[in-house]
Amino acid sequence: MSKPAASARFLARESPAKLQVARSEGSVLYDSAGRKYIDFVMGWCVGNFGWGAAAATRAVERYSGPDYVYPGYTYAPWHELAALLVALAPRGLTKAYRATGGSEAVDLALQAAMVHTGRKRFLSLEESYHGNTIGALSVAASENRERCRNLLAGCDRIKAPLDAKKLGAVEQRLKRRETAAVIMEPVSINLGVMVPDAFFMSGLQRLCRRYGTLLVMDEVASGFGRTGKQFACEHYDLTPDVMCIAKAVTAGVMPMGAMLSTDAIAKSMQDGNAYSTYGWHPRSVAAALATLRYVERHRERLLERVMKTSGYFEERLLAMRIGARAEVRVKGLAIALELERPADASDLQKRCRKAGLLVTAEDSVVLLLPALTIDRATAAAGLDILESCLRRRAGA
Repeated sequence: MSKPAASARFLARESPAKLQVARSEGSVLYDSAGRKYIDFVMGWCVGNFGWGAAAATRAVERYSGPDYVYPGYTYAPWHELAALLVALAPRGLTKAYRATGGSEAVDLALQAAMVHTGRKRFLSLEESYHGNTIGALSVAASENRERCRNLLAGCDRIKAPLDAKKLGAVEQRLKRRETAAVIMEPVSINLGVMVPDAFFMSGLQRLCRRYGTLLVMDEVASGFGRTGKQFACEHYDLTPDVMCIAKAVTAGVMPMGAMLSTDAIAKSMQDGNAYSTYGWHPRSVAAALATLRYVERHRERLLERVMKTSGYFEERLLAMRIGARAEVRVKGLAIALELERPADASDLQKRCRKAGLLVTAEDSVVLLLPALTIDRATAAAGLDILESCLRRRAGA
């Protein structure tokens, strides 16, 4: 496994003025001038099931329940959604906590780890990204501290590559029994589809268990089929203590996030503060229930489709003239092209947009995150545009 480009945290820094979105449908966006774009970004894993996903859209249109439910009350669909999330999640995760999105879910996870363990240190991946709250920024890239100088103390980091050799460095930190949790994406989409070594991941779980450190999997981007498994941690047969989800849980129709935990952590969190004013808004719950019922019914077929489409993308990309030093990384439909220079990635992104294809780029990595339900004709058309732009770049 090679190390992806440093700072490959795709934070969508482009000015909104460059693309005024007017409407969306399936794997296509239209701008305010009516121009059509094939979307290989899909809201950064929000639109896993295509824009205008029928089940979620209909659920919100037909919704006739309360406008809002005060968190101090109860609401039957909350319990229904929690049960469905737990049923889909890796074994051992039995409790779901309400959040408005991924950043809030991560902050809840950090709180739960501190409350449950009584510790205050964290270990994460250097250059990673987990959200934009103070807690989430604290356990992400070190450079965040240059802009926000009062982030949480006690946040340690390890650098890629994540292989067997790196386990020694992890153990040196964990054996002090000061670390509340290790938090990471099991497949780091935000680090340009960095896939850890399987031996590292199984060893990491063993070390966490040995030293009483919680294992927190951030599945906000990698969850719900993106990497070819329901959740990316299933590639390693992990049983995380905490899992964070958001993005695709409502198919992009409404905002939502959640933190899932074990029974033991849930018991500790009785002394925590999991209040969220807009967490699991009733209309968001309707969209999430419809989306997850769709996933539950079609899981096997959906994942088979992801892997078939993944193979098609990989075959096409490997046949393209990307560059002698370029690298293609594919895990399901999380796909990264690492080019030789940052300027190459930026130039390719601009050429693609001009030609009607949306991709995202940062540093030397171009990222493709097509819908899991993309049809072959649309995928082919988008890849044709990408290949044409690569040829023009090579001939420039």
